[in-house]
Amino acid sequence: MTIRRTVRRPGRVDAPAVRPITSPAPVGRRRIAELTGSWRTALRIARRESRRARRRTALVLAMIALPVAALAFLAASYDMAELTPQERVDRQLGVADAELRWVADTPVRQDEWGDSWYTPEGEHSAAGTATAAQVTALLGPGSRATEVRTRVSLTLRGPHRNEDVDGRVLDLTDPLARGLVRFRAGRAPQQAGEVAVSPAALRRLDLRLGHAVAVADGSRAYTVVGVVVFPDDLGAVVALHPGAVPRAGSEPDSTWLADVPGTVDAALVSRLNDRGVVVVPRHPAGAAAESNRILSRSIGPSDPGDLSTLVLIAGLGLLEVVLLVGPAFAVGVRRRRRDLALVAVAGGDAAQLRRVVLADGVVLGVLGAAVGLLVGVGAAFAGRPLVEQYVFGARFGGYRCWPTALALLGGVAVLAGVLAALAPAWTAARQDVSAGLAGRRTPPVSRTRWLAIGLALVGGGAGLAAFGATRTSPAVILTGLILGELGLVCCTPTLIGGLARLGRVLPLAPRIALRDASRNRAAAAPAICAVMAAVASSVALGGYLASDGTRDARAYQPALPTGHVLVNPNESGRQATLAQVTAAAREQLGTGGVAPVYAVGCAPAGTGYCDVEPVLPPERACPFQPGDSLSEAHRRQARADPRCLIREADYYGGYVATEVDDGTALPLLTGADPAATAAATAVLRAGGVVVTDPRYLHDGLVTIRVSQADAGPDRPTATRDLAGYALPVAVGQSRLLLSTAAARQLGLSWSPAGWVIGTTTAPDEAQQKRFAADLRPYGTFSLSVEYGGAPRDVSPLLLLLAAAAGLITIGAAGIATALAAAEGRSELTTLAAVGAAPGVRRLLAICQAGVIAGLGSVLGIVAGLGTAAIVLFSVNRQYATDWPIPDPYPFLVPWPALGVLVLVPVVAMLGAGLFTRAQLPIERRLD
Repeated sequence: MTIRRTVRRPGRVDAPAVRPITSPAPVGRRRIAELTGSWRTALRIARRESRRARRRTALVLAMIALPVAALAFLAASYDMAELTPQERVDRQLGVADAELRWVADTPVRQDEWGDSWYTPEGEHSAAGTATAAQVTALLGPGSRATEVRTRVSLTLRGPHRNEDVDGRVLDLTDPLARGLVRFRAGRAPQQAGEVAVSPAALRRLDLRLGHAVAVADGSRAYTVVGVVVFPDDLGAVVALHPGAVPRAGSEPDSTWLADVPGTVDAALVSRLNDRGVVVVPRHPAGAAAESNRILSRSIGPSDPGDLSTLVLIAGLGLLEVVLLVGPAFAVGVRRRRRDLALVAVAGGDAAQLRRVVLADGVVLGVLGAAVGLLVGVGAAFAGRPLVEQYVFGARFGGYRCWPTALALLGGVAVLAGVLAALAPAWTAARQDVSAGLAGRRTPPVSRTRWLAIGLALVGGGAGLAAFGATRTSPAVILTGLILGELGLVCCTPTLIGGLARLGRVLPLAPRIALRDASRNRAAAAPAICAVMAAVASSVALGGYLASDGTRDARAYQPALPTGHVLVNPNESGRQATLAQVTAAAREQLGTGGVAPVYAVGCAPAGTGYCDVEPVLPPERACPFQPGDSLSEAHRRQARADPRCLIREADYYGGYVATEVDDGTALPLLTGADPAATAAATAVLRAGGVVVTDPRYLHDGLVTIRVSQADAGPDRPTATRDLAGYALPVAVGQSRLLLSTAAARQLGLSWSPAGWVIGTTTAPDEAQQKRFAADLRPYGTFSLSVEYGGAPRDVSPLLLLLAAAAGLITIGAAGIATALAAAEGRSELTTLAAVGAAPGVRRLLAICQAGVIAGLGSVLGIVAGLGTAAIVLFSVNRQYATDWPIPDPYPFLVPWPALGVLVLVPVVAMLGAGLFTRAQLPIERRLD
């Protein structure tokens, strides 16, 4: 082969080849390209790692996806339940063109959809009874109208007891009314003795098509001829024929469905408004109506305070998820420390190492959000019939999923993943490269500054919570609680290190458990903090609820002795006799202690309402009134005056009930003992009066003031001293009992107002219904039962809060124990090699769960009780200078919740021992 060379002249030097000069890329663009490439590589590594560690990936996905799925389910269900204006009108009208409500006898003005209205004159009187002819005359020729009456009270005989159902009076044979229902079976009622019932009423009354159902009083009976569904009410509803319930004058819930030959335009609406009719048209006219077609929706309430409270509660939930997921990322970083060290050796800086770990949070957060959203929305769509029937009680609109809320949930899920990986990423960027390459464990270092920051946050959060309590601001209180919990999160690693030093005196298994928790603080601290946050929130809220419930119980003022019943007739024209009421009480309530109650009025009867009240002597009356705007000095004087030392509940609930009695109803109304009853009865039969408050009695007399309440500002007032008696001990509200002679002296009349029934125990709901059913032939009556205390019982709520905190505690302990077992497999192998017993592994798992659950529960209980004490103390300090004197909030320990929370660590330890294999792993090393 011949190689040809270029001949060069002597003394000539070859010039180098000229390359084209390219301008360097701008610094900003180059930085963005580097950042994009770095993140692309980090995400690729994270995707590969998620496939390698599938168990850890499934754990993180479950913890992120579960709350997202629950919230997505609620968001989709809420969106489907919220009807748009057009859907609401279609459901309200059926096939009709408009709905008419005759609301006044004067002109009215309304909005486009007929939701709100007002009268220009300001005052109006109720409209009279309208007929179909009058309605069609208003609409014009060619129009049709049918009446629909809702909320008709109906009590029917059931298989075991009488059942209260909602009745609707409408003619289902008319196509206008038929469009309001969906027929399941049968036909429409065609006469007064036929009804159509909903499926819920069919089940409750145990009926079938063709069966007869009777009214509770036995006056009428109906035949079931159809089964219908009202989309706006899936409860027990009965559709009655118009002939079954004749009209009884003007009914406020009466509407008319109208069919007009043309369209319901603005002129027709204006003409009907001038006659006092409110119109709900199917298609509102005007530009304003078009703007109202879009349903305005917001994620939270319109009140900024409520919105901030919801945001902070969501922040607490996000913090809980981050703390639960954090240990998994910390363990993943430790298992990958050699890979991260290789990245550093290859030239990766600290920022790139952080991106590699944060990419895990991004990938798992996106996957968790996607899985949670799909599961939540799918469950909402699949469970729609059950939610409609048992939660909302009405049919939903179309299938919707609220995209804005779902997008926000997805963003929060990704944020939770990134925040959970933030602390491990920071730790990975600071690890020793040589130790990572050699596989050596870097000893943990507790920095003093984190302890100082944590203590500062705890103090600042406590002060902020106290300030929010004085301002009654839930948002500020929650902010202080979040800051306090973050401070405890910063202090927990130092606390774990201090406790590990105490493990020297413990047996083998707890000593190893404390040592592992100290070595693996990046995984143990978030789990302990997750338990602490859940327990602290539960205990703080439980303490406040227990205190508030006790305060309400102390301020509660009963109207009657415990178990007694007050019966008042609802119809003035019909009255039952004392013998009839006594027979019903003896039959259904098991007592014959019944006495009539008489109310006072002006004489002659029916001339007006008279205000009758006892008057305190001047030397016993407080010179200040609660309604006055008192200065701080006057409030201080009122609190120091013995005449004004009365509770706030007694001032604002200090109405004195006045009745006429001869001693018959006195023991049932007041609960007085036989000796006091005999003395009071003697005074009443002698023409005197009886009071239950001894302050009104002076020199054996009671001053009575009588004024006619409806006589205007210059109403005449009469005052008279009458012989009186004060009951030494009385139960119930303050009362003034007048004898008939005293009432005549005061120029008063009296009339029957009801009956009081004395029972040893308060009758339950079934007994009340049976008693009311026995009295129904004599009219309708209202029953007031005295249960002897505030009706609110917070114990179930406290147990629910404790159960939620307990589930989080068990979950956190289980996750941390499983991760510790996976991380410490080599140490378990060493224990097996030196001859440790097989039960050591199970005992070690029990101790590890006990460290996580026990330490977190103790810290949470202390933090929760401290938070409750700060809030209650601050509220009491705020009201310390008020007058009338409010009842203070007592500091109470929510023992039911604490009892559950104390048992939870034991359950977590038993669960760890149950699900841990006792056999120690044995691995052979091959050289």
